Amino acid sequence: MKDLRNYPLLAHNTFGMDVRASRFVEYASEEELRSFLMQPREEVPLLAIGGGSNLLFLHDFQGIVLHSAIRGIRVITETDDEVEVHVGSGIVWDGFVAYTVEQGWYGAENLSLIPGEVGASAVQNIGAYGVEAKDLIVCVDTVGVTTGESRRFMNEECRYAYRQSVFKQELKGQYIVTGVTYRLSKKPVWHLDYGNIRAELEKSGGELTQKALREAVIRIRNEKLPDPARVGNAGSFFMNPVIPKAQYDALCALYPDMPHYSAGEGRVKVPAGWLIDRCGWKGKTRGRVGVHAKQALVLVNLGGATGEEVRRLAEDVARSVEEKFGIRISPEVNYIE
Repeated sequence: MKDLRNYPLLAHNTFGMDVRASRFVEYASEEELRSFLMQPREEVPLLAIGGGSNLLFLHDFQGIVLHSAIRGIRVITETDDEVEVHVGSGIVWDGFVAYTVEQGWYGAENLSLIPGEVGASAVQNIGAYGVEAKDLIVCVDTVGVTTGESRRFMNEECRYAYRQSVFKQELKGQYIVTGVTYRLSKKPVWHLDYGNIRAELEKSGGELTQKALREAVIRIRNEKLPDPARVGNAGSFFMNPVIPKAQYDALCALYPDMPHYSAGEGRVKVPAGWLIDRCGWKGKTRGRVGVHAKQALVLVNLGGATGEEVRRLAEDVARSVEEKFGIRISPEVNYIE
């Protein structure tokens, strides 16, 4: 177990915020995590992180950052039709997706190249191109922060919704994810009708395969999203808002080209990037921060920016969307005080 003081977090957040944590603890097993949690320690905040791809540090973190180095992938059950596999929380998410493709296990390929680690997939309910983590998750293994006890949450107990889970709501900060069990199909399961996946597949031609779909998703993401190694960002900064269909119909009369996706029960999901673009933000810069020129949903650190600078830009973007469309957009990124 690593236990370091005054630890730099530059390599642990994709926004590239040059901040430090008072203490950084990295554990390689559930037992190490439990041992740490049960030790007497200073009364300071705890923050469990993965790859840091969904965080915005506003300043140095005066507390303890916990990071999982729990690895390992093992098959739990397997039939002719499907497989259930348990994955350590510290495994890089896209590495796991690549592994599923190598094994011929279907279901995760639309989630290719999403940054972060496996543990965060279960907390954030990551999603892209018509698939969400909740569609694959069987259960989530955790350790209680105050008790040190193991607890397994079955899928329905996680209360998944769009970019939400019980771990972000009622039980926020109370449990740390140590592993996730996913159910994957051994037969093709295609999700091709979200975004421009079909068009990208047609460009490359050839047979529709799991590998071809993964490669198409990767090409789309690389085209739209900046590389955090070059330009600090957290991918999609805002969640796509879900509004009543009546509100969408009224807006559509004014903006006939407004895209949308059904969200069920008389509700509609509207792409936040389209709203932000229509407010004129795409490609705009403000000092050391800006809105990405190819995808208005992405805010970028142009070099040396502070978290507060990014937050102020985000607040101004959200305010302009609400003024123009009457729709409130909320950050997908977590602000860390």
